[in-house]
Amino acid sequence: MSTTVVVLIVYLGVLAALAIWSRKETHTLEGYYLAGKKLPFWVVAFSTNATGESGWLLLGLSGMGYAVGMQAYWVVVGEILGIGASWWIIARRLKRFGDETDAITITDVLAAKFEDKWNLIRGIAVAIILVMVTAYVTAQMVATGKAFSSFLGMEYATGVIVGSIFIIGYTFVGGYKAVSYTDVVQGVLMLLGLIAVPAAAIVASGGWGEVQSNLVLQDPALVDMFAVSDGGKPVLIAIVSFLAIGLPFLGVPQLLIRFMSARDDTEIKKARVVSLSVLLIFTFGAVTAGVAGRALFPGLEDAETIFPVISSNLFPPIIAGMLLVVVLSAIMSTVDSLLLLSSSAVVRDAYQKMIGSDKSEETLSNYGKIVTVIIGAIAVVLGIQEPRVIFDFVLASWSGLGSAFGPVMVGILYYKRITWAGVVAGMLGGFVASVVWLSFFKADYHGLYEAIPGFAVGFLLTYGISWLTSNKGSQ
Repeated sequence: MSTTVVVLIVYLGVLAALAIWSRKETHTLEGYYLAGKKLPFWVVAFSTNATGESGWLLLGLSGMGYAVGMQAYWVVVGEILGIGASWWIIARRLKRFGDETDAITITDVLAAKFEDKWNLIRGIAVAIILVMVTAYVTAQMVATGKAFSSFLGMEYATGVIVGSIFIIGYTFVGGYKAVSYTDVVQGVLMLLGLIAVPAAAIVASGGWGEVQSNLVLQDPALVDMFAVSDGGKPVLIAIVSFLAIGLPFLGVPQLLIRFMSARDDTEIKKARVVSLSVLLIFTFGAVTAGVAGRALFPGLEDAETIFPVISSNLFPPIIAGMLLVVVLSAIMSTVDSLLLLSSSAVVRDAYQKMIGSDKSEETLSNYGKIVTVIIGAIAVVLGIQEPRVIFDFVLASWSGLGSAFGPVMVGILYYKRITWAGVVAGMLGGFVASVVWLSFFKADYHGLYEAIPGFAVGFLLTYGISWLTSNKGSQ
């Protein structure tokens, strides 16, 4: 049995144990979807970061550092600004408002101030969540299959199925509490990996000075944060787009729900300090791994393989095995949260609130578990096909979810004159603007990040329509 297999078995065993330990919390909707709103600060902090970053952090962001060099550090700045704004602007008010209204989902929060007799707020929110999440989870299942294939030499389809069994299994058994505590394990592994890998790459290169000298020889633009980016994109648009990657932190539901699950306001205050500190190490480490990796291993066909390439070449087998598990952890920490998000949209928002089910809490929580399995199974079936076009759609998921829910969430928490019509228009407008920009205009406007027009339209409609309709009353 290989070292990597042993490491993987131990890791999966820990996840299984956490799921079994957490299962007593899953007999109510609040327990299954929010762990009873009793999580301590360190769990909330690590769960927020692990869920928000996914495999994109270790593969995508390190690959960006490899491809464009120092310019990728603007993404670090953008993510820190984005998560910082979410913690300071959204977290505490959302926690208080969620407790006051007995909210379990983000859609509960958006609908709490209005009668919403046509259930348009919930209907729009559920539709956006289900479409975006199904696409995103499918892509993560694809990544899971590739990870198992590269780690263990499995057939791709077998890797998808094996990975999904564990992800769906511990989410089904332990609910949000299991997901949150496994996020802590996964987050710690990611933290250690993102310290060890860039450090090893810098040492192997002969120090940071040698890294810079090597990059200058390859392309002087790689060491200039203000260089014109690849493809001749104007530098200002490139920098603004990198900074705006943090914007969706204000609205993606899978992250906002973490704030609602905290034990109390004091835990929120402590969690944001931990979260910001850890995210800084996450993002800075990922970019640095890519930058230093470019000096060590120039000419890679796929820039996004730089993290596993460094791991395999610079570490002994047992450490390399652990670092490969780190990649898998990043993927799993996002999939489990997305499964719960989509499950809560179906059971809480659609079945209980829109249809008006009077089933018991335990029955509904059991339905939630079944829906979790069904959505996971759909993603597995789609993932086995190894779709290519799905990745174009996934590009819209982060910015689309953020643009749909960010502006209206800020409005709900801060704008006293917000109306039902403003929320409906803001959600639809922000989402559509983001997707349309990505699909039809982005390439013609130097790659301007789609969340920028998405948020602009979302805010304009949320506040503009609310101002126009506030004197006429709301539904």
